[in-house]
Amino acid sequence: MSGAVKDEAALLSVRGLVTEFATPAGPVRAVDDVSFDIRRGEVVCLVGESGSGKSVTGLSLMRLIEPPGKVQGQVSFQGRDLFALSEAEMNRVRGAQIAMIFQEPMTALNPARRVGDQIAEVLRIHTGLPRKAAAERAVALLERVGIRNPAARARAYPHQLSGGMRQRVMIAIACALKPALIIADEPTTALDVTVQAQVLDLLFEMQAELGSALLFVTHDLGVVAEIADRVVVLYHGKVVEQGDVAQIFSAPEHSYTKALLAAAPDVDAPRVAGRRFATLAAPAQDDKAQTGARVAAAVAAPAPQAASAATIPGAPLLEISDLRRDFVTRRSWTGRPLETVHAVGGVSLTVPAGKTLAIIGESGSGKSTLGRCIARLDQPTSGRITYAGRDIGDLAGDDLLRFRREVQTIFQDPYASLNPRRRIGDAIGDGPAIHGLMPAEARHALAGELLERVGLKAEHAVRYPHQFSGGQRQRIAIARALALSPHFIIADEAVSALDVSVRAQVLNLLADLQDERGLTYLFISHDMGTVRQFADRVAIMQGGRLVEEGETERIFEEPREDYTKNLLRAVPRMTPYSPRRRRPLAPAA
Repeated sequence: MSGAVKDEAALLSVRGLVTEFATPAGPVRAVDDVSFDIRRGEVVCLVGESGSGKSVTGLSLMRLIEPPGKVQGQVSFQGRDLFALSEAEMNRVRGAQIAMIFQEPMTALNPARRVGDQIAEVLRIHTGLPRKAAAERAVALLERVGIRNPAARARAYPHQLSGGMRQRVMIAIACALKPALIIADEPTTALDVTVQAQVLDLLFEMQAELGSALLFVTHDLGVVAEIADRVVVLYHGKVVEQGDVAQIFSAPEHSYTKALLAAAPDVDAPRVAGRRFATLAAPAQDDKAQTGARVAAAVAAPAPQAASAATIPGAPLLEISDLRRDFVTRRSWTGRPLETVHAVGGVSLTVPAGKTLAIIGESGSGKSTLGRCIARLDQPTSGRITYAGRDIGDLAGDDLLRFRREVQTIFQDPYASLNPRRRIGDAIGDGPAIHGLMPAEARHALAGELLERVGLKAEHAVRYPHQFSGGQRQRIAIARALALSPHFIIADEAVSALDVSVRAQVLNLLADLQDERGLTYLFISHDMGTVRQFADRVAIMQGGRLVEEGETERIFEEPREDYTKNLLRAVPRMTPYSPRRRRPLAPAA
């Protein structure tokens, strides 16, 4: 359905919204005849896959689409036609009456300015507050959004804050002027479950205080079930279904909505044999039996000698013994350490060949630091890491080069890990080029094939990273890691930015490759539902230490540590009838 019955009491009324972008191949409609309403104090969730038009819809409402984009339709806010306002009038609406929380706070915040100054700037522009008063108000807002030591944090730059704190800063900016409508574009996508719960609680506290309406853009259906009053489902820029959250989850009408719900991993669902994840559409170019063979055949070079130990299923491939990594954060003028952060504090683990070990924990628990040490991208303070029977700290020369080829990392932040000046086809082919595995023409063919395997198109190889969404960049990072046909992959939040169907497609590909080539995975994630279906074993980290480790089903069914139990309780459930729901359900019509 593309239409909506107009609600005369609506705070925001959208009718026939169309957003087009001019391309060499002709105009592309990212948003196509979208209509919906938002009432005062209401939470409306806009859901759909990457490329469905969710974020473009939010930007269109704010009139933030720049040429060659073109926006048409009717958008009425508090009785005013936003598209009829001058740019000066619209600037007075943005921030003061309609605020937006962007998907990537690291790119939305100015890296060269202190966060307190960025909050104060909003206050000075819209209210004329003196500089000192605005700075004091900025500190008060940071305290209100739960940031400890707000005066010191106000003097910090964005890169000095964690992801959760940067998101809190964005909420402080959005709520600074008490807007009537807040547009939140994937505000919790990259956050772990406990920080996500804290951010959602904060967002709804602020919404209740301000009486604001909320347009929440997300692909996390568990979050939708917890927070939404109504849901609008987008597919290829069109509204295919909209209705009350209870109706959408219990009796969806459109086949696409049904498929989305079926593809979402449920943390309460027991692990099933085969680890297959439901997708919206099966890949057309191959069946399962051919997938791994095609990718494997693309790298026709002899396997590294170290791989021989990896071919024995169940044998220890990676062994970590009392690993520690300390960071000195403050020194005296003589260089003596004054403050030390123990990022990883005495972790011991074994990863069997051909298996998947998932590492779970909150932000700052040491998960990514552990992964970087294993990949030889960081030097441990002490301890030992043995891969295929060899201490990786002793590797050098050709041995280290073989290790680098065999152990690949999918990084958490694809925007930072991809060179913005290089086409993605070249980025994917860099590994085979460095290791001298194939000529340029073969590397180009490999890049196109891998892009298709992760849900993109071969012709995308000529594009640059900025021309893709966050989820698409993550798929590119996965394709790059697969280019060397590795035996061990460290996946650091590799699917956190992907929508449910693409996530399922990528996880199925990784599972197929593991079955057919005996790949071993260290899977760092905060997505508990995915971990339950994908991992063989789970290790829980807190404050740099290992608090619990065991078989996946034992961890999920019989957790022993309170920290593990709290993590599981924080996971959003796939039902609007959960007792943890943050808003009462509206009575049935």
